[in-house]
Amino acid sequence: MRTAYLRATMVALVLAGSTVATPAAAANANTVTQISDRLAHALSVELTDQAVRDRVVGLAPLDGIDPQKIDVRGRLGATIAKANADLLAAKGLPAGSARLAELRLAHESMVGPLRAGVAPLVATPPNDDNATGITAYEPGGKAQTLSTASIPRQPVLFVEVDVTTAAQLGMAVIQRHIKAPQPQVTVTAGYWASQITSIRFGDVQEPWFKGDAEIFAIVGGFDLNGDVRADTLTLPYLDDEDHTYYPNQVLVHWNRYKYSLADVVFMEDDGDTNYLNLAKALVAALAYILDGGAYVPLVNAILDAMPTSWWTDDPDFVDACYALTRDANWTRSCAGGNGTLGIKPFWVSEL
Repeated sequence: MRTAYLRATMVALVLAGSTVATPAAAANANTVTQISDRLAHALSVELTDQAVRDRVVGLAPLDGIDPQKIDVRGRLGATIAKANADLLAAKGLPAGSARLAELRLAHESMVGPLRAGVAPLVATPPNDDNATGITAYEPGGKAQTLSTASIPRQPVLFVEVDVTTAAQLGMAVIQRHIKAPQPQVTVTAGYWASQITSIRFGDVQEPWFKGDAEIFAIVGGFDLNGDVRADTLTLPYLDDEDHTYYPNQVLVHWNRYKYSLADVVFMEDDGDTNYLNLAKALVAALAYILDGGAYVPLVNAILDAMPTSWWTDDPDFVDACYALTRDANWTRSCAGGNGTLGIKPFWVSEL
């Protein structure tokens, strides 16, 4: 899923998650896109081998395939391992924690030509939704430029990041960095939580070369000691825009909070989010938020604290919902008008 709205001050929260947001990051030779591009070139060289091409056809429709599966001759092991290690570093995730590189056929219409023997190109999708061209590699490694104006008839294999796995690991990174000492909570019979009854994000015209992204949420408020608290969770079922989901997922655990108020920010990882940088930015922002005896909206405080040098039109910010309360039982639009959230009280019983 991609979004293309609210591209001014509210999107500042996302800057920490973009590997191309700052000049320093742009100068880094190991951005997610650059790493994926190098692997795409290496895979294209192997496609001159008919046995490799046959393996690719046998794996069609190729949706989230480990590149190792097409290494028929065993020549790509070191290259794939290096790419996976570099991707983890670029995304601020622990070394050795996952294999993030994956292959995807760019569009379902390409399955037929691929199975009919048309040689595929290999590329990595650009981060920019408005990109006009994509560098793709022919079997053997020769580069050509594909127009993004229309879907190519020739099959295209995209090398990209497994964002579902990355987001799950990233939540742990964020939580580890922003977690402050927590008060002891005694639960005698259970506690109240807020449960998502429905959730929906608006429809946009996303380009053909973009795959699914992983939606995650940051829920914030004040803990029982009066310190800022931020909890994270992934919403892996949110695959399609303009579609309502009914997950019954717990969003807020109220036994962790001092006030019956919390805010939630929805974000997406479309491949380039650096979770370590995001965690550090959150820590820096939360350090300035103090409990003055009244609830302070977490979203406002974080956005105000972000440096203006991080502003961008990167569309990784999805929406924010303010002032969730423990007894809230409603369905309403979030602040940006893109998200619609339904919640209700939910009693979590002790075993």
